[in-house]
Amino acid sequence: MVQLTSHSASVSVEGAGAADFTESPGEGETASRGRHGEADFPRHLVHRSDAEDVFPTGWTPQTDTQFSVSARWPHAHRFFAPVSGRYQDPLLIAETMRQTTMLLGHAAFDVPVGDQFVMWELAYVCEPDRLLLGRAPWDITVDVSCSRIRRRGRSIGSMHVELLLHRLGTVLARGGGRISCTSAKVYERLRGDRRDVIGAPIPLLPAVAPAEVGRTDVRDVVLAPGLQRNVWQLRLDTAHPTLFARPNDHVPGILLLEAARQAAVAVTPGHDFLPASVKTDFLRYVELDRPCWIEARPVPAGDRSMTGVHVSAIQDGEPVFTCTLGSPSGPHGTAGNQRSRPDDRQNDQS
Repeated sequence: MVQLTSHSASVSVEGAGAADFTESPGEGETASRGRHGEADFPRHLVHRSDAEDVFPTGWTPQTDTQFSVSARWPHAHRFFAPVSGRYQDPLLIAETMRQTTMLLGHAAFDVPVGDQFVMWELAYVCEPDRLLLGRAPWDITVDVSCSRIRRRGRSIGSMHVELLLHRLGTVLARGGGRISCTSAKVYERLRGDRRDVIGAPIPLLPAVAPAEVGRTDVRDVVLAPGLQRNVWQLRLDTAHPTLFARPNDHVPGILLLEAARQAAVAVTPGHDFLPASVKTDFLRYVELDRPCWIEARPVPAGDRSMTGVHVSAIQDGEPVFTCTLGSPSGPHGTAGNQRSRPDDRQNDQS
């Protein structure tokens, strides 16, 4: 069992360097305050243009630093697809946390649209049995507490967030992280000529067999074969509608999380790995036009009921990303953790 009362999901990290967990919003879009309904939810506040990729549906302030965010998870998302038709994809937790944090940054803390959010660390822990699909809609509430807020004029420079996701009175997951915000001008200066890579062709490497990494469609595979056992090269498809929803000058954080999950699936016997817990450090921007190597190794999970895997991303000989993932040990009904796109699946959800 994954203990949802664990304090491990309360995240704090200090240091120099990070990896951006967002894509830049569109030009000319403005943020607004107040409660938003699903019908008119402003997608630019979560840096998404396709409604299918937007999970928050509204927000309500409780205090100046505490908020309630409503969200909806689809039964059949093109990328965050159900695992074996039985479980919601646990990485929906991470993506919902990411979007919730950006939403509140813009709408509640006046971060200008056009500024960059940087996620330094992200963690969550969940109970897989609470992710089992059923007939009820997946309407979720996210309770958010913001702390250690460092102001930058009317906006914020950084803050910590703790999040509690629940549904129908049952806790699904706890998580947390630390973000910082960089103005558009500072980001432009920071990245310099790296911005020139936006729109440049990035070679699409051959993919490992989808079944080895818990996928059924090669379009969703983010690992290419490496020269050593349990080492792969990061595979980037800049035309992927979810992982590269907008042009970017570096590898998006959600793609790195998916690479960690796929590597964990690959090194687990039977490819039976469901990421019920994740703790991630984003150390540096991961560049699109230089090889990035993904290394995975099993590690003790600190709990006999869990299997642990540690994943590192290495670029130019330096670690740029690390992630430790935990999955319930032994068969837990995921049938190899296979996930298929909605158009490839039988209609087994209602």
